Amino acid sequence: MAAHNYILGFDIGSSSVKTSLVDVESGAVAGTTFFPKSEAVIISPKMGWAEQDPQTWWESLKQGLAQVMHDSGVKRNDILAIGISYQMHGLVCVDKQQNVLRPSIIWCDSRAVPYGDQAFHDIGAQKCLAHLLNSPGNFTASKLKWVKENEPELFEKIDKILLPGDYIAMKLSGVANTTISGLSEGMLWDFKEKAPATFLMDYFGFPHSVIPDIVSTFSIQSVVSDAAAAELGLKAGTPISYRAGDQPNNALSLNVLNPGEIAGTAGTSGVVYGILGQNNYDEKGRVNTFAHVNYQPDLTRLGVLLCINGTGILNSWVHRNIVPALSYDQMNEQAEQAPNGSEGLKIVPFGNGAERVVQNRELGCSVHGLNFNVHGQPHLLRAAQEGVAFSFCYGMEVMRQMGMDIRRIHAGDANMFLSPLFRSTLAGVSGACIELYNTDGSIGAARGAGVGAGIYENCEEAFSTLRKIDEITPDDSLRGRYLEAYSEWKDILERLIKQ
Repeated sequence: MAAHNYILGFDIGSSSVKTSLVDVESGAVAGTTFFPKSEAVIISPKMGWAEQDPQTWWESLKQGLAQVMHDSGVKRNDILAIGISYQMHGLVCVDKQQNVLRPSIIWCDSRAVPYGDQAFHDIGAQKCLAHLLNSPGNFTASKLKWVKENEPELFEKIDKILLPGDYIAMKLSGVANTTISGLSEGMLWDFKEKAPATFLMDYFGFPHSVIPDIVSTFSIQSVVSDAAAAELGLKAGTPISYRAGDQPNNALSLNVLNPGEIAGTAGTSGVVYGILGQNNYDEKGRVNTFAHVNYQPDLTRLGVLLCINGTGILNSWVHRNIVPALSYDQMNEQAEQAPNGSEGLKIVPFGNGAERVVQNRELGCSVHGLNFNVHGQPHLLRAAQEGVAFSFCYGMEVMRQMGMDIRRIHAGDANMFLSPLFRSTLAGVSGACIELYNTDGSIGAARGAGVGAGIYENCEEAFSTLRKIDEITPDDSLRGRYLEAYSEWKDILERLIKQ
């Protein structure tokens, strides 16, 4: 039997850590799993706080790796490189001995908002947006300022600050480093100076030394240490050759790298992540802009991130509370019995907290135009899916205003993209072609590691085995009806925003 070589990918999420092994030559997944099997614990000692112990990520990684190695029969010498995807915007503080000083303040923790807002006011919107492409907001730098102000003795012990993926790489290698993409998501990269954002660090009072060494996203960033090899059953010296936050990595997983391409996800919340070829930002802060995985100081590739809280959660709410006896497939079939536009019935889906795309307003979910003599259950089911698709398009308008030419939407074949109605509506109203793929973050991280280690010559080769499952093209004959329904929905939304 011919020997096979593999690449290993980890995806460090706030719910679980996923692990995948990918065959280098065929691109097939040799093994995949996740731990813990029940959702990981998020510590919330106060309202709006969200923390996790980084050691729990490491323990879940160990369990997942042991299972995929056992189930696949892959040997440690067969693994050529390791890639890491991780939950964005978290803060891990370590001392000179690389000991974690406190639980990680993770992405959904809101305690640092006042510090970011004050920095935006004091430094000035023009400078922040020109240099950071965002407000300092509730990102990693502002979280470190909270630690400095509220835990000063602990702050004095900090040697380096790390993102969750940086921490995992450090545990694997014993070396602390980070990437430009990672710094940008923490508001610690200056896009104008093409260097760490020292002006913000000086404003907050951080020593510049807390930033680890910067390595390229695709490169041999470090190698597995003897200690980690013994603990994990890996080969010492195995390259760690790729690292990226979950949304940039999701885009990479879907082979989204060039201006005009976007990646879409529609789980509980929805994300549209598009690639921009020049520095730009939204003055109203409705989207965020970060360095994409293929960003270089001499090659501008930015990821514009639109997050919509109220997407799949609306569909699941409708399922639980209105049609619990139906499967999701049956829901979709029934929704298709109603005509395009749901005969005037409109649902604004923003019932899952404040929405950044409407300038952090908490509008709630609302139903409009309900006529007891016209509308039935199919109309309600269709209006819910149309409302989600319309909310995506509303955010994509912001991206287009920033100069993004959206032609194709790449998406995983999962969650709401399993619905033909949702896909056709999104394609019809956006005018973009939707391409569906069967992949995930840990698989994408493995492929990225192959590029960084030189196993693949470039991303094109790494993703040559990625197979498109389906392609949905806009139906030109229905385009006018889609746009009319969207226009009516948008008028309702903008009235709500003005109230």
